[in-house]
Amino acid sequence: MKHLIFLFSSLLYIQAWTQEPPAQPLPLSLEEAIAIGLENNYSSLKSEKEVEKALAQKWEIISQGLPQISANADYQNFVKQPVTLIPGEIGGGEPGTFVPVRFGTKQNLSATATWQQLIFDGSYIVGVQSARTLLQISKNAKIKTDLEVRKAIINAYGNVLMARESVEILENNLENVTKNLNDTQKIFENGLTEEEDVEQLKITRLSLENNLNRNRRMLSISHQLLNMAMGLPVERKIIPTDDLNTLALQFYDLQLLEESIPVEENIDVRIAQNSAEAARIYVRLEKAKALPSLTGFINYGTNGNSDSFTFFNDDQVYYQQSILGISLNVPVFSSGMRNARTKQKQLEYDQAMLDLEETRNQISLEIDAAKADYRYSLENFETQQESLTLAERIENKNQIKFFEGLASSFELSEAQRQLYTAQQNLLQAMLEVINAKVELENVLSTKKYSEEE
Repeated sequence: MKHLIFLFSSLLYIQAWTQEPPAQPLPLSLEEAIAIGLENNYSSLKSEKEVEKALAQKWEIISQGLPQISANADYQNFVKQPVTLIPGEIGGGEPGTFVPVRFGTKQNLSATATWQQLIFDGSYIVGVQSARTLLQISKNAKIKTDLEVRKAIINAYGNVLMARESVEILENNLENVTKNLNDTQKIFENGLTEEEDVEQLKITRLSLENNLNRNRRMLSISHQLLNMAMGLPVERKIIPTDDLNTLALQFYDLQLLEESIPVEENIDVRIAQNSAEAARIYVRLEKAKALPSLTGFINYGTNGNSDSFTFFNDDQVYYQQSILGISLNVPVFSSGMRNARTKQKQLEYDQAMLDLEETRNQISLEIDAAKADYRYSLENFETQQESLTLAERIENKNQIKFFEGLASSFELSEAQRQLYTAQQNLLQAMLEVINAKVELENVLSTKKYSEEE
């Protein structure tokens, strides 16, 4: 029995010792969240892999024009040597007869090394150019992805702050309404007010409780969405250290409305330019396939022969041979196939140029629209601040009048609903300032790819 108790205690100790302690809550400012997200977000990581793939493809194409060296070795053992018939008169026999003979040795060993060098190939030259363009496309795609990841993190971080502050405001409102309800209940019990006043406050409290529960659930979901945007496990506990009002003031920047960039510096336009350049290079590639290609090579080999395996003996004789040559390949006639392919690539290039022109116009429109949205968000932020101040004053006056018997419960309820709406409108206005600025920053961004990223 003691042995079983000791064994059970040991198992509990081992389990407790090996169990990982729960991760501590991670306090993060917005900038810290962005930094973590750019390092861990799945889209950002995958786009970086695309850059690495494009770089590897570039060197793969470049290597095709560098010396290529190969070697091979062959060992043959004729278990049954082939027999050849020769005329009998060669060995002094009767004419018309044949003598079976075996040529060569039963075993052969040979080794060959070949050095090959591309001297000229138009497709190779164009291929190197296309590899560089594709690498640039992947780098610009990485920049685009990082801008979108940053925007997603800022949006998610702002949603967490809004949900958190909504919960705090609703809890405070619920506490005040509950106090008013209790006071009104006592007044009603003393016969100094109507039961309708009590019921009206109960309706207000029920509405607040429902909204509070909903916002608490939204807060939990907002935390998970923030973790997803940052590339962290959804169960990881994050504590945002910024508050919505402070961020809104930090993102309040009238000077940004005056900024402008050449539309060609926009990341979407740069990607469209890269795509058009790649399409142009593919046209040249098809045309280059009609050019001749020239390749030089040198071959050196050795072989040994024996009726038994004596290839590593000192007296084994090996015979060497070497070939130096040039190979010229000239495309002569393809029955129109090359022309058809070239025409297809030319049409794709024309489409890419149309896409580029469309992207330029679209980005110009997006810049104007983003500035208009940002300007409105700033104006709306100011308006909602003033509206909240007025709503607080109105609610406070109606509350005083209600308890003095100068205002009805309906008037108080209406003033409270107006206050609650103003509170939520201000939070939403703060979030819109943040999101609108990020949207404008993205279309105005001229960020270039850094090899250190």
